[in-house]
Amino acid sequence: MLCFLRGMAFVPFLLVTWSSAAFIISYVVAVLSGHVNPFLPYISDTGTTPPESGIFGFMINFSAFLGAATMYTRYKIVEKQNQTCYFSTPVFNLVSLVLGLVGCIGMGIVANFQELAVPVVHDGGALLAFVCGVVYTLLQSIISYKSCPQWNSLLTCHIRMAISAVSCAAVVPMIACASLISITKLEWNPKEKDYVYHVVSAICEWTVAFGFIFYFLTFIHDFQGVTLRISTEINGDI
Repeated sequence: MLCFLRGMAFVPFLLVTWSSAAFIISYVVAVLSGHVNPFLPYISDTGTTPPESGIFGFMINFSAFLGAATMYTRYKIVEKQNQTCYFSTPVFNLVSLVLGLVGCIGMGIVANFQELAVPVVHDGGALLAFVCGVVYTLLQSIISYKSCPQWNSLLTCHIRMAISAVSCAAVVPMIACASLISITKLEWNPKEKDYVYHVVSAICEWTVAFGFIFYFLTFIHDFQGVTLRISTEINGDI
């Protein structure tokens, strides 16, 4: 049987493949429609104008749902592992989950409020998604080290921390350069004063976004031996 069909591994696998497809399909449609420059548009630029805006909104909304499902499953896995062999305070795991879910809410805001239509709301959602997402990966990396070697290999811990470090390093210039841009628009000319800020922030944005994707890819192995069950109880006095 394929590894991503074992246990709950299909959840992070579906998150990774769906999110990658969301970015790539929106980008291709936006470029072919002539709505954005092929060279380093913002991710949100590829989901601003119809028809790609509909594709982007639908797919990112579902990505946010899959992200929340993956994070909750990861939370339950760590909770069970910690009960079996204590390695970290449960609050650490809970804080990580809350931040991750807030990041997913930010993704939903980005998907439903286009950057040119409601820029303040859109940018606020993007800030939530990226900052909370980066902190989530960092906390999960620390948890991975704490649970090593009982539940994680040292190589997996190193990979997760490396991705977290790159994402942390990229999110700071992304926010800084984006805040220096005086106007929100889709078309950029290399001669414009804010063009360098745009390029730097766009590179960092794509780096962080795919950093998240590669990070969740490392969850697939952990999810293979996990099964979640829903228990239903009916009270007879109703």
